[in-house]
Amino acid sequence: MKNKILLAIIFLLVIVLVIVIFYEKKHNYYFPVSSVVSDDDNPINIRLLDESNGVISNVSLEDYIIGVVSAEMPSSFEVEALKAQAVAARTFAMYKKNTRNLDYDLIIGVKDQAYKTNEQLLRQWNVLFFNNYLKIRDAVLSTKNEVLTYDGDIINAFYFSMSNGKTENSELVFSEALPYLKSVDSSWDNESLKNYKVDKSFLRADFCAMLDISCDDVVISDVVRSDSNRVLTVSINGVVFKGSDVRSKLGLRSTDFDIVVNTDDVVVSTRGYGHGVGMSQYGANGMALEGKSYKDILSHYYQNTEISMIF
Repeated sequence: MKNKILLAIIFLLVIVLVIVIFYEKKHNYYFPVSSVVSDDDNPINIRLLDESNGVISNVSLEDYIIGVVSAEMPSSFEVEALKAQAVAARTFAMYKKNTRNLDYDLIIGVKDQAYKTNEQLLRQWNVLFFNNYLKIRDAVLSTKNEVLTYDGDIINAFYFSMSNGKTENSELVFSEALPYLKSVDSSWDNESLKNYKVDKSFLRADFCAMLDISCDDVVISDVVRSDSNRVLTVSINGVVFKGSDVRSKLGLRSTDFDIVVNTDDVVVSTRGYGHGVGMSQYGANGMALEGKSYKDILSHYYQNTEISMIF
């Protein structure tokens, strides 16, 4: 039965690809599976490192941005949010390309940006590949060559999934104060969103082991928070931790957390998802739903920046 289902899915995918080829020939679209932008159209290439196998590949910039937006933001998001994500991702990529003096420009994954090839997206989206891909491709190419600049320089365009209602100052997360990455309100991120608030439960012994502390008792004290309510430092059993270290050690979604100690377990409640610096992706979608353009979104989250053309 499983083999029949698999064969049926493969058959449907073949039909989709045939329709894609026919449709694009009829409408003069350029849409091969491996690439959508030729080197003649965009001479900028990204040297992309896959740490899983050590392979460095060359990908044209706009193809890379399509793969990033597809991996980083849900295809169901509003088009203006996808455009904002495209500009942020392109800006981040060009900043890294211009400042990283290594054999590669960017790493696939959380160290830099997520990225998926068209083949990976075809397996992920199946019969929805055509619609999803065209939606994201059009959003990316409508912003082609656009990057964010501050005083004429390409910025370090951090972004993340969902805030706790405010973004965070860059120096409180990355130890560098950047004038365009200041805390701003992001009221579109709120309890109406799925997984805005998440509770994570730990056995007391596991909680202590993960933090490498004594477990005779669990005492939470001296919680210091930033203006955006994220934990800067907290004392747990007399040991002072950075909020970011607690997040990392416990695998939490954000540094806006509360810890409740019960008899048998410890429950940590978080709000939002991600480091909190730069553009909130869910906030961007909330702004787009209100009719804001991608330029409105970018100017809100990246203060006093301008949209510039690479060339």
